[in-house]
Amino acid sequence: MAHIVILGAGTGGMPAAYELREKLDKTHRITVVNAVDYFQFVPSNPWVAVGWRERGATTFPIRPHLEKKGIEFVAQRVARIDAGGNEIELQDGSKLGYDYLVITTGPKLAFDDVPGAGPEGHTQSICVVDHAERTWGRYQQFLQTPGPAIVGAMPGASCFGPAYEFAFILNTDLKRRRLRNKVPITYVTSEPYIGHLGLGGVGDSKSMLESEFRSHDIKWICNAKVTKVEAGRMFIDELDDAGALKKQHELPFEFSMMLPAFKGVDAVAAVEGLCNPRGFVMIDEFQRSKKYRNIFSAGVCVAIPPVEVTPVATGTPKTGYMIETMVTAIVHNIAADIAGTPADAKGTWNAICLADMGDTGAAFVALPQIPPRNVNWFKKGKWVHLAKIAFEKYFIRKMKNGGSDPVYEKYVLKLLGIEKLERT
Repeated sequence: MAHIVILGAGTGGMPAAYELREKLDKTHRITVVNAVDYFQFVPSNPWVAVGWRERGATTFPIRPHLEKKGIEFVAQRVARIDAGGNEIELQDGSKLGYDYLVITTGPKLAFDDVPGAGPEGHTQSICVVDHAERTWGRYQQFLQTPGPAIVGAMPGASCFGPAYEFAFILNTDLKRRRLRNKVPITYVTSEPYIGHLGLGGVGDSKSMLESEFRSHDIKWICNAKVTKVEAGRMFIDELDDAGALKKQHELPFEFSMMLPAFKGVDAVAAVEGLCNPRGFVMIDEFQRSKKYRNIFSAGVCVAIPPVEVTPVATGTPKTGYMIETMVTAIVHNIAADIAGTPADAKGTWNAICLADMGDTGAAFVALPQIPPRNVNWFKKGKWVHLAKIAFEKYFIRKMKNGGSDPVYEKYVLKLLGIEKLERT
């Protein structure tokens, strides 16, 4: 009997647990370890931050849904991983042995990269639901004394989609409140151009997003290296395409939401030979650690090099469906190893993204996400806004019911030519 321990119960960890339970014989034990006892649907956080959603609509307790599938759950932070001894130590000092370890922890938010950044400093965040709730509290204060707003992404950031979403959602919400005329909005980003997204652009993303910013009177600064944030003031070095200083900005603001760069979580980053210098897990083509053959990883916590060199550092995003393809590959490869056969499953790393823009939205499909691509398109329309609302409800229901990949979902995606595993 094998014991598989999964670290993290987000959009990678929960599907991994369900798929493993479905794939493996019931004699094998599966345990999920997560720092908190609830699941949060992170893509809804921009809505939480402006009061369009409440926490209860986007979160739910994990334990009953895993346990009904015969999956154990531990709501504790991991203090240490003994990769050589196949054991993890939990925050309370107890230890949990494993035969296979699946790391889907998500990131550590590196607010400390920029002095004064983050919820404990002078900028807001939507990376986790706790931060989104705090942003909503700060936003309500801001509505009483509106003024300049800054939205964007810090140097080294890799998740740009939510920043664009929040800029447009903020714009829409202020219009509904008849306050938009009192709030100049500036989008500040480490990307070399609008619509880069950490991916070198997708389809017509550059011209389309620039056009949307112009039509909604949102100014922008690209190649922006935020150096520090003070109360009501953000300091920015704007670089040219060669990486030389072009202009220095000192932007005033009454409200700001800036996505941080990511690092690996402490317990994972501390394992010798497991991670790169930023703490991200180094994996081979089978989602397996390059040093430890029984450790696999998926999601934001894996090391993926930038798609291209940019004047200000940008990372490569790991989007939802891309993570699902990683998870499916891991499940197949663990099952193969248990059966005594070589790992051979490789995730396609295909990407499907729905970005809300308040009353409309933008969608892109990148097959695969990392260029060069077989499919590369970016579309806008009200249907995307409605599709994201529907997807929110669908995915939460899927995580509650324990069906990580319903038959109809597989069928529809296959018709579109979107598959999770590379064909051999």
